[in-house]
Amino acid sequence: MIMDCDKYAGKCVCGRVHTLETRKVVVDEKAIENFETYMEELGLTGRRTAIYDEITWKLTEGQHVRADQNIILDPNGLHAEDVLIEKMMEQLDHPDVLIAVGAGTIMDFGRYPAYKLGIPFVAIPTLASSDGFTANICSAILNGQKKSTPMCAPVLVIADLDIIKGAPQRLVASGINDILAKYISMLDWRISKLVADEYFCPVVAELADHALMLMRGAADKYAATGVADHEAMTMAQMESGLTMQLLNHSRAASGAEHLMAHIVEMHPPRLEKAEGIHGECVGVGTFACIKEYPRLAGLTPKAKPFTPISEDWVREKFGDRLTPGIMKENENDVLATFDPQNIVDHWPEIKAMIDALPSVEEMEALYKACGCKYLPEHIGIDPAIADEVLDMSAAIRNRLTLIRMKRVLDFS
Repeated sequence: MIMDCDKYAGKCVCGRVHTLETRKVVVDEKAIENFETYMEELGLTGRRTAIYDEITWKLTEGQHVRADQNIILDPNGLHAEDVLIEKMMEQLDHPDVLIAVGAGTIMDFGRYPAYKLGIPFVAIPTLASSDGFTANICSAILNGQKKSTPMCAPVLVIADLDIIKGAPQRLVASGINDILAKYISMLDWRISKLVADEYFCPVVAELADHALMLMRGAADKYAATGVADHEAMTMAQMESGLTMQLLNHSRAASGAEHLMAHIVEMHPPRLEKAEGIHGECVGVGTFACIKEYPRLAGLTPKAKPFTPISEDWVREKFGDRLTPGIMKENENDVLATFDPQNIVDHWPEIKAMIDALPSVEEMEALYKACGCKYLPEHIGIDPAIADEVLDMSAAIRNRLTLIRMKRVLDFS
């Protein structure tokens, strides 16, 4: 299947003009065999550097694309961090095109230097474990803090299903988690539009909802039969990633649930031993919200005045190392941009949207059947502090979510 990316770009009913750097997405068996044809069609010429880690180098043995330079990274301790990426950049031999072959971390090792050097990059995912392949967002640790920073998207994405089918079950489950998270991210976005008049694009929302529908159907099938529909799962990831390009941020793909993954990667006090791949941590955040949102919907809130986040609270929860970055992130707090009474006035509508979520029992059964990680202890978080961690995570990103709104609501 070849995605028609052009149909999403241009003047939109939302009033904005959407742009896409990604010109072609191929999701098919033996897609890698036509790699040179696709490169030629898109005019991607000149010196090529291909970036792998040792695992993806071995995984694609016999299918390595032609490159003038291959960089093969040690996967041990490899993560998306500016210091590590810039160290790799010292090896680059004046490329005109970068080719990233691997999963989400390797994509950022392609995206970051491509952005810095002003050259195109091509993505060859080896699994469908996250939606970052078609995104223009670099989810990396920058200056010590986990951030989702707009950079550049791949011009071409080649998802060879023969390669992707070789991914272990754990990574299949991670991919399921990453897209089922849209139950929460889309809800947060819709609530924010309702109470704070945040920009909302119905076309992008429809694309995100379609990605969720594709993955939910594939997850139900996987739960029932153990057979992974890799094409549907991969297409869901690609569509979700395109929403980030169209918006130039991750609003449709990342809400309160994704912040659980980011806080784990930041390792604040009491979370030093927490770990898990991106989708696993997102699954834990999603399930936490699937439990918390209905609980809140069953209560009657009152509005309370906005007060800036307390540095003493931040320092207690995050320690000296992370406090400066979090305080800076919250300088222009989105909670100060609207009247909290708006939340209370719209509470019946918010409650109706929450009531439309899958139940806790439904999601837990699906997660179990798909082999997904979804409980805090699955990623090394003490269950006794899980609710506290969910509230803490809302402080690391100045994005309006229902969890963040709790700061201006009184549920007593």
